[in-house]
Amino acid sequence: MRVANWEDYELIDASCGERLERWGDIILIRPDPQIIWNTPKEHYLWKQAHARYHRSSSGGGKWQVYKKIPDVWKIKNKDISFQIKPMGFKHTGVFPEQATNWDYVDGIIRNSKKEMNVLNLFAYTGGATLACLNAGARVCHVDASKGMVQWAKENAQVSGLSGKPVRWLVDDCIKFVQREQRRGNKYDGIIMDPPSYGRGPNGEVWKLEEQLYSLVELCSTVLSKHPDFFVLNSYTTGLSPAVMEYLLGVVLVPKFGGRVSADEIGLRVTNSGLVLPCGSTAIWQRK
Repeated sequence: MRVANWEDYELIDASCGERLERWGDIILIRPDPQIIWNTPKEHYLWKQAHARYHRSSSGGGKWQVYKKIPDVWKIKNKDISFQIKPMGFKHTGVFPEQATNWDYVDGIIRNSKKEMNVLNLFAYTGGATLACLNAGARVCHVDASKGMVQWAKENAQVSGLSGKPVRWLVDDCIKFVQREQRRGNKYDGIIMDPPSYGRGPNGEVWKLEEQLYSLVELCSTVLSKHPDFFVLNSYTTGLSPAVMEYLLGVVLVPKFGGRVSADEIGLRVTNSGLVLPCGSTAIWQRK
């Protein structure tokens, strides 16, 4: 289990399908279907949260606000800052468990003797992009959502990284990689966190389990002659770390050598000392 460590985020407790979390000075309660245990909610902050997200039986949900909270506030992890705000479907703009992956790419980039060119696909609000920029890499940040790309730019600005070498692109990730392949552009590292399910602009259905292999194969064609890493993250329940490890192994190792590892990523619960699994990451590394 790879566990993220934070300065301004804390998973205080987890029980009865909910997380009790501290985001800076703001306490939020959010649903999490993996929390199937009904331990007593004895921590005093369960009754002093600023807001709680309630799911609706008909889909979606809404925030119930108990105390006034800012429209947007800032939290920090090491040298990187993030703008936080309660969004629809329980999100806040950051997946804190991803910090363990940011630490990994930071170390690879800082230990490299070359200036790395990194591609971040399905890049959301830019956590991995900021980590790579902060470590000294050039980054191409691609996401299909204009709002998410703008949010990532704002995170770069509050982190003091807006002047670093980065391309911010609102684009379909697959179509972008296909164009990069035709253009002959290459990357030393690729990071991706593709969605489990989605629809394209023309009604195309995306199912991760069915299309992940072809996506990784496509992305392998835009890796440089001697690439350094490939990070694949997933929140899809049926896609185990072992399956992801095997997939990267059969696609990347025959072409580039190296080794593959995979594990769950998670967050330590302060109240219990145990770790809450939050997703899976597979990593190919050349050395």
